[in-house]
Parts: sequence; C-alpha cells; structure tokens
Amino acid sequence: MKRKPESDKHGMNSQYMRREVFCCETCDELKSFWEKEISKQTFYRELEEDRQGRSALRKLREEWKQRLEKRLRMLDNPDNEGKHANPEN
Repeated sequence: MKRKPESDKHGMNSQYMRREVFCCETCDELKSFWEKEISKQTFYRELEEDRQGRSALRKLREEWKQRLEKRLRMLDNPDNEGKHANPEN
C-alpha cells in the first residue's frame, strides 16, 4: 500500500486533520490541549451556524414551502376553485 506524499496532507482542511499527541508530562497539559481543541471546534461551528443563518437559502425554502402549502389548501378546498383560476397569482 502506497503512502500519500506529504504535500497531499497539507491540502486538507486544517480543522479536519488528525491530531496526534505523543506524550504529555502532566494531565494538565493534556486537559489544556483538549480544551483548546474543543474551543476551536466550537468557534468553527458557531461561525458556520452564523453563515447559514445569514444565507438566503433558508428564506427561499420557507417562501416556497408557504407557496406549496397555499396551493395544496386551494386544491383541497373545491369551494374556492372557481374564484382562483390561476393559483400562482
């Protein structure tokens, strides 16, 4: 089995790279290391949630959902069929 060249490893997103800890002198160092890692991941997650919150995609999905629900209500209610010849307007 061939190993990937070192240059391929650097092309990966750094937050997903495998972390190797060979040894720590004290438990405090190990605890500190993982607290920093957790803090970084929390920061990245919050950034992503913020980015998604600002995205127009969520708003567009909600608008289409409302349009489809309105159309289904119109199709389910035959009494209003004559009033609304074109449900898209």
